[in-house]
Amino acid sequence: MNNVSKKALIGSNVKIGNFTTINDDVIIGDNVEISSCVLIDNGARISNNVKIGHGSAIAITPQDLKFEGEETIFEIGENTIVRECVTLNRGTKQSGKSSVGKNCLLMAYTHVAHDCIIGDNVILANLVNMGGHVEIDDWAIVGGMVPIHQFVRIGMHSLIAAGFRTMKDVPPYIISGNLPMQYEGVNIIGLRRRGFTSEQIKKIGDIYHILYKSGLNISDALKKIKNEHEMKDEAKVIIDFIETSSRGIIGGER
Repeated sequence: MNNVSKKALIGSNVKIGNFTTINDDVIIGDNVEISSCVLIDNGARISNNVKIGHGSAIAITPQDLKFEGEETIFEIGENTIVRECVTLNRGTKQSGKSSVGKNCLLMAYTHVAHDCIIGDNVILANLVNMGGHVEIDDWAIVGGMVPIHQFVRIGMHSLIAAGFRTMKDVPPYIISGNLPMQYEGVNIIGLRRRGFTSEQIKKIGDIYHILYKSGLNISDALKKIKNEHEMKDEAKVIIDFIETSSRGIIGGER
């Protein structure tokens, strides 16, 4: 038996498992698969071809004492897979929504908190748990059992090793790990898999060598990078990320 509201807008060829609840203010696209014992709460906006695993809770109330019941949403992009017992909190009045992009994989017991923005092609391994207002850019991979502090940003094409807490921003294109979390090198294998050329990867490596291996502080390292590299493509992405970081970026090898 299911409890599916007649007010919910549900597309064609949607499969709904036993004991699943779908509330009033819900929009579900075509070819969506929803397993058993799932809660699709008010504010859920689920795109085409999404798969949702057993016991997950989608667009549930934010775990934020400042939340006052305002109408907000949680968006899930096309082709994203949400595995078992994942919890996704909709936004608060500060941003109005939380979201996960297209072609993502959220493994079992992942928690995406209120006002978080997850990009496209992101992989969150089992038991990734984040505070509110986290941003994860496209193609990032976060290893299992990683706690992510509120307001942290994780850059595109980066990889965070399993089990390490993330307290500061993680720049794009890198591998990070250790306690406290630090730069461990360029994500060479990941970048090759996504079509980056050897020249691009070398340029990224040169920039991070200045940033983390030159002995310069962040301000002086940024000046040196700008003097030695054209501010376009990967260099611009890295510089923009660092200059707009609100929590500061992770450190280098200690």
